This record gives sequence, structure tokens and C-alpha cells, in this order.
Amino acid sequence: MSATTDGPWLDEAAGRLIRPYTVSGGRTRPTTALDLLTLVMSTGSVPDAHLGPEHAQAVGLCQRPTSVAEIAAHLRLPATVTKVLLSDLVDCGAITARPPDSFDHPTDVSLLEAVLDGLRRQL
Repeated sequence: MSATTDGPWLDEAAGRLIRPYTVSGGRTRPTTALDLLTLVMSTGSVPDAHLGPEHAQAVGLCQRPTSVAEIAAHLRLPATVTKVLLSDLVDCGAITARPPDSFDHPTDVSLLEAVLDGLRRQL
């Protein structure tokens, strides 16, 4: 990504110019219980409160059900900060959050073994 497309928030040489916890106003605990697999989706409602550019980006990423982990990766923010931003959006009605559907189905053991094998190779 280039600095021109990311605006003043990123610099090619220096990286993120704003500290992540500044984005969340120093808050480290979300008001809504979210985990990395929680799916969030925009409601189409416009928040009454003034929210930062990261909030707007997050809403834009939630046009379809998207996991908290995916949102954090796209925003290039730590998961904790992303959860705070997303909980702000849940609180003002801009997005909804729900557990992923995959918990309704049995876990694929072969998939878990493949993931475990990949992680072991990384260590």
C-alpha cells in the first residue's frame, strides 16, 4: 500500500504515524464481547456520534459478514484496538455482531491437524 492511498495515517518509511491506542482513545476494553471469530456486519444506519476514520473504514469493510480478525488485518491494527472500535460501532447501531455459523457444525479434524502441522513448521 502506498502512503498516497492511505492518507496521513501511514508513511512508507516510518509506518503508522498514529499509535494504535490513540485510535481507541486509550481504551483497551471493548464494551461488547467480541472474539476474533465474531462476525460483524453493517446495519446501514449512520452513527449519530462523530467517529474517527478507522470507524468509517471498519463500517466499509462490514458490508457482508466479516470476522473481527479480518477487520483487524485490513485496518492494520491490533485485535484489541479493533475490538474497541467495533464495539463503539455496535453501541451506536452501525454494525451488528454475532458468533460465526461454524460453531453449529462439527469441527473438521483433518483441517485442525493441517493447521497444527503448519504452525509446527513455523516454529
